[in-house]
Amino acid sequence: MSGKRRLRARLAVLYACLLLGSGVLVLVAADLPLTTFGRAQAHTAGGRSGPVRSFTNLPEVLAYSGIALAVLAVVSLALGWLVADRALRPLRVITSAARALSASSLGERLSVAGAYEEFRELGDTLNGLFARLEAAFDSQRQFVANASHELRTPVAATRTVLQVALADPAASAESLRAACEQVLQLGEQQEHLVSALLTLATGQSGLRQRAPFDLAEVTSRVVAARQPGAERRGVRVAACLGPAVATGDPALAEALVANLVDNAVRHNGPGGHAQVTTGTYSGRPRLSVANSGPVVPPGEVARLLEPFQQLDGERTRHAGGHGLGMAIVAAVASAHDADLAVRARPEGGLDVTVTFRP
Repeated sequence: MSGKRRLRARLAVLYACLLLGSGVLVLVAADLPLTTFGRAQAHTAGGRSGPVRSFTNLPEVLAYSGIALAVLAVVSLALGWLVADRALRPLRVITSAARALSASSLGERLSVAGAYEEFRELGDTLNGLFARLEAAFDSQRQFVANASHELRTPVAATRTVLQVALADPAASAESLRAACEQVLQLGEQQEHLVSALLTLATGQSGLRQRAPFDLAEVTSRVVAARQPGAERRGVRVAACLGPAVATGDPALAEALVANLVDNAVRHNGPGGHAQVTTGTYSGRPRLSVANSGPVVPPGEVARLLEPFQQLDGERTRHAGGHGLGMAIVAAVASAHDADLAVRARPEGGLDVTVTFRP
């Protein structure tokens, strides 16, 4: 017997027991007044009184009650089976529809009649789950497509450089050296992209272990390493680093700081500035990075936290970026249960604040 039939049978028996129990109580209440007990004196043919005998109609009452209970039991089971079937019908519809759904048909939704309020609420809950799954699958497919595009571009460029160098019959050692340098640069781009993807995946998978670290020390190392590149771009990076002891993964926290500082420098211009601040506020360690740069529409801020998204919305990557920096920041902040606040500055640039747990 299938699980649904077993459930239907259990419900039918339950309904029958309830109905039969109610019938027993009704019969008892109805039969007691009809039951008679008494004593009668027998008379002989000569008119003399005989012995006194007791009499009662209890056997007849019990016999008729038994017949009524047997009929009631059969009727109760039949009605219970029908009622259970009707009560479980919406559940069967929901189960069949949910079983038919797949990754390619998550756009379909369950429909439950309004008469079944409890099951309609279950259907609405499942529809919400399917909507979230559909969004997750779409996001995953988009991510794979974008990652494939980003990885394929330097591979194709590398092959083109090597083909051109090998097809030149008059190639000199100097031209071949230049081709090798281009291939090394393209390989470095691939390495940076793969490293960013690994960091993003690690941040999204959560923390496996936690250790205390000082945001000020982590940020100091990151800013010192980025200062030469910022100076070449004409961007002034100022740091005000107060103690801010947090708990989490120090390596991921350093990746978060590095991506914020890189983003502040990369999406800036000559004469621009970036302010990096750490400290403890209300007992919670906090990192803030504010930078000048192009004006970001407030409605675009949320999109920038998704993978492979840049302000211009184009697939072409500018200034060596891949559109993963802010997505890594969001993933690492989420893994640390940190509060991430990103605000578009009216004069241009972003103001990003990450508040960790102590």
